[in-house]
Amino acid sequence: MQTDEQFTEIIRGRLTDKRFRHSLAVAEQAARLAPLYGADPQKARTAGILHDILKDEKPAALLQILRDFDIILDNAERVSPNLWHAIAGAAFIERVLHVDDPEIVAAVRYHTTGRAGMSPLEKTLFVADFTSADRKYDDVEEMRRLAEKGSAPAMEYGLAYTIRDLAERGLAIHPDAVYAYNELVAARLEGRTADGGKA
Repeated sequence: MQTDEQFTEIIRGRLTDKRFRHSLAVAEQAARLAPLYGADPQKARTAGILHDILKDEKPAALLQILRDFDIILDNAERVSPNLWHAIAGAAFIERVLHVDDPEIVAAVRYHTTGRAGMSPLEKTLFVADFTSADRKYDDVEEMRRLAEKGSAPAMEYGLAYTIRDLAERGLAIHPDAVYAYNELVAARLEGRTADGGKA
C-alpha cells in the first residue's frame, strides 16, 4: 500500500483546493479521535485522506466508475447522487490504488450513511468528517462537544441531523443511516454500547 504522503499527492491532483483542505482536516481529526474510539490512528489518517477522493467528479463520471466496477445501486442510492462518491470511492481506492485494508475501504464506503455494526474505524471517520476544523454548519460546535464524549453520542446526533435534513428537503434517506441510528438509540435506551458492551 502507498504511503499517506503519496495518497496526499494523489488527492491533490483530483480535488479542488477547498476539498483537498477538507480531506486533510478530516485526516487530522480522525487521527486525533481514533484512540478515543478504539481505532488505529494511522488507519484513521489514511481513511481521512482518501474519504472524498472522488467527491469532485461529475455524476456521469461517478456512474461510469460504478458501472466499470459492476456496482449496482439500490433504490435510495440511485436517487441520491450525494452518496455516489463514497460508494465509487471505496471501490476506486481498493481496485485502482490497491488499498488492501478492508477496514479503510469500509470506512470510506460508509462515511456518508453510516450503517449498523460499524467498526471503530468507520465510526471515527464518520465523526471526523462531521467535526473537522473546516466545518461550519449550524450545530457543528455541539457535534464537536459530543465527539469528545465518544462515538455513540456524536454519531446519534449526526445521524439525527442528517436524517432530519434529508426529510425536510424531501430527499431519500438511505436505510443504512436509519439502521445505524436505530442501533445507537436502542443501545442508549438499553444502557449498553452499540457493540453490545455495557454503557
